[in-house]
Amino acid sequence: MSLEPLAGLRVVDLFAGSGGLGIEALSRGASRADFVENDSFALAALRENLRVLELEAESTVWRLELPRGLGRIRAPLGAADVVFADPPYAGELARNTLEQLGQAGVLKAGARVVLEHHAREAMPETSGTLVKERERRYGQTAVTAYRSGATSI
Repeated sequence: MSLEPLAGLRVVDLFAGSGGLGIEALSRGASRADFVENDSFALAALRENLRVLELEAESTVWRLELPRGLGRIRAPLGAADVVFADPPYAGELARNTLEQLGQAGVLKAGARVVLEHHAREAMPETSGTLVKERERRYGQTAVTAYRSGATSI
């Protein structure tokens, strides 16, 4: 799945790890990235990557447990054009995160969610305001893209 041009867009990188997806978006012209991670080792790596790449001014790092902590980042989510989510494959994190992102008032109309998940885990065609656009499989990994049809936030 190729990324659309990201010039000027705002992105949120959920389950960010060391920040690869959000950092790549910034390198492709995104204007701002919010990174959400809970693991202390991953957070240290993320902060160091942003420092070394001189991307701190365009970034905000949030230490939150997901998906439970999504309510604490309502403003960044509501302003986001693209939300990347790469949760651990164990359990129902992908589906639970998708359900919370699809609730009315979370994302603006037209926002995209790009969700990485285990290929065995089937993602729904819709989840609240989110409508599946496409899905690609790469071995045991699947990437599913959704677009928000919300009319207001």
